[in-house]
Amino acid sequence: MTREAHDPSLDALLDLDGEALVVDPAGEHWVKFVVTKVPVSPEKPHGLDYALTLHGPDGARLVGFDNAHPVGDRKRGEPQDHRHRLRTVRPYDYQDAATLLADFWATVDAVLKERGVTP
Repeated sequence: MTREAHDPSLDALLDLDGEALVVDPAGEHWVKFVVTKVPVSPEKPHGLDYALTLHGPDGARLVGFDNAHPVGDRKRGEPQDHRHRLRTVRPYDYQDAATLLADFWATVDAVLKERGVTP
């Protein structure tokens, strides 16, 4: 019997569940993490239900990485990993928790720079 290797980055991601953090000096943009472990299934093959989001001053979502609904040509059917960036939604290739966090923060940084919030 083989045991799956423990992924410490998954622990870090799960520890963020319920956190909301201000991410700009003026305190107008914030991120929120909702991450729970769920049974592995065809809809949630990673055993996670997650939503990582960046919000603007008015509360609108500017960035989101989640696996809550179908996207693209799969408007119906099982949920899949995807990312929201401003007004676009694209599939996201989930690899592991560390990569998800790195990709999320890179996208947050890019959007904040584009909006002139950070240098």
